[in-house]
Amino acid sequence: MVLLPIVNLDPDLAALRPLGGFFVLRTTGARGGPPAGPLPAFAEIYENPKSDVYRKSMTFRIEVVGERLRVSEPRVAASVAQQALAARLWSVALGCAALYGRVPDLDPCLLHWDASAVAPDDLWLTEVRPRPGDPATLADTVLHTHLEPVCDTLHARYGVATGLLWGNAGSALAGAARELVRWARGSGRTDVAHRARSLTAELFTHPLLSTTGTFTGTAFRRRSCCLYYRVPGGGVCGDCCFTRPPRSSPRAPCG
Repeated sequence: MVLLPIVNLDPDLAALRPLGGFFVLRTTGARGGPPAGPLPAFAEIYENPKSDVYRKSMTFRIEVVGERLRVSEPRVAASVAQQALAARLWSVALGCAALYGRVPDLDPCLLHWDASAVAPDDLWLTEVRPRPGDPATLADTVLHTHLEPVCDTLHARYGVATGLLWGNAGSALAGAARELVRWARGSGRTDVAHRARSLTAELFTHPLLSTTGTFTGTAFRRRSCCLYYRVPGGGVCGDCCFTRPPRSSPRAPCG
């Protein structure tokens, strides 16, 4: 059990700023205020995968990733896009849990997404509602509320293996923990480093993450492949199940 000190979440989640763009979350209370134009809420995106909102957000982001990486396989672009989104959500939630002892409610009705932007300008939270910073709440906030609907849709729509997608979620969590611990050690915040490691270790006991790989300290070795080796000029990632890019059929079993 992780015992966390409780610090009130400030309206602009300022404690996240020193950690870098992937951890930062724009809020209505932040300096500069909300974005200039309307952004779709995740609730609108998840509601109907065939909707115009979905096409202009999730589908658009996957197409943009494919174009930037010069990827011809939609499932590869979908995998890379999903892992990046998972990393953003884990970074915000885990960072707040370790620093504040609380997490902001990332309710899909409150969290908005600019699919054309990069971190930290991609996400916007309209209201900061504090929730407990324990592992169960973190799992509910990220895994169940966001990653489950995303994984279900990408599996059905692009044929991406569910094991691969959950492996991405595990890899993204481990990456967020690693960066948070690195920052905490460099800043003399051993308490934050300890909480980040403890929370992450408990999260990896969750049924959706427990089979994705092995988490030790801050090191992670996944049991699947995100398909990055299929990107032109790409290779295997540091936590990949492969030690070298596989020579395989166009649809290698990577999930």
